Amino acid sequence: MIDQVLSYMLDGCPDCGHGLLLSRQVESRVIQQVELVAKPLWITEHRALAYWCPMCRKVRYAPILTAVKNTGLFGPHLTTLVAFMKGVCHASFSTIRKFLRDVVGIRVSRGYLAKLIAKVTEWFTPAYAGLLARLPYEAFLNVDETGHKENARKLWTWCFRAELYTFFRIQPSRGSKVLIDTLGEEFNGVLGCDYFGAYRKYMRKFDVLVQSCLAHLIRDMKLLATLPDKNQKAYGERIRHAIRELLAVIHRRQELSETGFSRRLQAARAEIIHVATARVPQGKHAQDLAKRFHKHGKAYFQFITTRGIEPTNHLAEQAIRLVVIDRRITQDTRSKTGRRRPEWKWTAVVTCAQ
Repeated sequence: MIDQVLSYMLDGCPDCGHGLLLSRQVESRVIQQVELVAKPLWITEHRALAYWCPMCRKVRYAPILTAVKNTGLFGPHLTTLVAFMKGVCHASFSTIRKFLRDVVGIRVSRGYLAKLIAKVTEWFTPAYAGLLARLPYEAFLNVDETGHKENARKLWTWCFRAELYTFFRIQPSRGSKVLIDTLGEEFNGVLGCDYFGAYRKYMRKFDVLVQSCLAHLIRDMKLLATLPDKNQKAYGERIRHAIRELLAVIHRRQELSETGFSRRLQAARAEIIHVATARVPQGKHAQDLAKRFHKHGKAYFQFITTRGIEPTNHLAEQAIRLVVIDRRITQDTRSKTGRRRPEWKWTAVVTCAQ
């Protein structure tokens, strides 16, 4: 990336003044500096030369390339810079306008910047639709959702994280209908998620394999530890101890053979289910947890038999952090059209980072 090299030389030894030989064995000392150029813009004027036709008695213009006319004032790189500042840096149109005026050296209106963002939205539309069509065929997905406001109306941002990309979708519902619309009724992969009812309904209705988040289960165990009932507290501690044994096996994965690792995981799973369903105290929290294990206990251990799936839902939760940060800064959206832009923006940013 170096554009210019300046070499500094010595005429003689600084101590004795004797002549010097240029060393071939010792590397030179190097300091690199990066600086903005005086004029960071490259402006091209496209001229359609005018011609006079004596026969038709009309002025004829040479054609300008369609791509040039469609691009407009800002070229693709400068347009993408505006989208980057808006989407990744959470800058307002006023802030972007000041940056372009004071740093880059070009004056534009906020209305033109809004048109640029709309143009970038159109650029991303085919890729966004392609990812949506690809979701039902993924072998495993981590899914999470968070709130989204639109003029005081409660919406939900859904995050679908695959191995190679992350897809965001803003929907009016938090129910299983979103999963049906997005993944279809014949989704054949494994869904990593928390214990929210929409995922359980989708699992039950269409026989979908689910990996429930172990981290959420551990949080529920910690809740039991805060209860005044000693029996429920002891019950929670027994399950936490069994889960810790499972995690210890996972951490020793590199030390064990494939067969030994699988055998120990199976044993740890059997111990957790046994502890969770045996000698259950009469308290409500303990009884609810035992019923959960009776109905969906296997859902916490799909990662044992399915390669590539994580025991927790951290991947989706980490991806959705960008949405939460952006929501605080931008105060969400105000229209259906404005709702589309965050979807492709978050999808592009998180996928490229991924």
